[in-house]
Amino acid sequence: MTSDRVLTNQNQHREGLTTASHDWTMVKAGALVENQTLVTIDADAAVEDACEVLLQNGISSAPVFDKNRNTYVGMFDYGDLMTYILLLLKKMDVPDEEQTIEMRHLIQRTSESQTVPVRFASDLSGKDPFCTVLAETRLGAVVHDFGTGIHRVAVMEADGTMKGILSQSSTLDYLMRHLSEYPQLQPVMQKSLQQLGLASSRVLSVNGEERVLDALVSMSTNGVSSLAVLDDQGMLLGNISMTDIKHIMKNLRASWLWITCFQLVCKIRLSQGVESGEDQYPILDVNAKSTFGYTLSKLQATKAHRMWVVNDSGCAVGVVSLTDVFRVLAGLIDE
Repeated sequence: MTSDRVLTNQNQHREGLTTASHDWTMVKAGALVENQTLVTIDADAAVEDACEVLLQNGISSAPVFDKNRNTYVGMFDYGDLMTYILLLLKKMDVPDEEQTIEMRHLIQRTSESQTVPVRFASDLSGKDPFCTVLAETRLGAVVHDFGTGIHRVAVMEADGTMKGILSQSSTLDYLMRHLSEYPQLQPVMQKSLQQLGLASSRVLSVNGEERVLDALVSMSTNGVSSLAVLDDQGMLLGNISMTDIKHIMKNLRASWLWITCFQLVCKIRLSQGVESGEDQYPILDVNAKSTFGYTLSKLQATKAHRMWVVNDSGCAVGVVSLTDVFRVLAGLIDE
């Protein structure tokens, strides 16, 4: 899928990353991945080796390249890995009519205990299809795409070579670092989540005493990438997401699939505290009165993909995802 929409009145705006004040929607997508080191995965690599590539590079996804066909065949991310694990453990049933050829090959290989090439697991979850934009595409068009639920796009040169991967997270980081250059964004930054209609929404959750594997099944069944971890009173204890699978795959901690969600939250906090040298792990929550700007700053600082909205009692009453953030920003463009 290629997005090459052209925003109107382009000639009325100035471009470039160093301009003191300009229209953020007109920045070219290619400029945001200018210095990026592109990490790719060989289509013939085993799924486990592909996971290791993600781990070693500290990334959540990478394009899969088929050198025999000299083309990219998709993306591989932790959502695909989660689906692969559930199929491997026979915790997920896919109707025959919904099975792709790649999925059938994967199921057959896993049932015969054969190595599975990542080409069969690429885009397996069906949640993040391989989407591309040209390097010349304006950021405003990409933001519109991100507001529809697309989490990342491959930025392509006109000759078909890939320049880099532009994600919701990296785009948010860019906008926050250059916020002083975009005065037109200041008003929305001062609004509260309540004013923007982001203070309450359906919260998909799991009890802290439930097993991690059951939480993964719930995420897959509900088509979400994260669940709030709550205690018996509905108090927010933490968060479990698809990317937490990296902690399970790291050093092959498969046994962590059978511990409780709260135990996993505690283990992740401990390991991240040791790695960062910090005593405290940031709690991923905000409240209805939190400003949009504060929420974005917290998303940027924690590199999280969502913030849970809690009430005065500490109970989760909503969630603000990066998709929600870009939906608000896309609305500014439409205005």
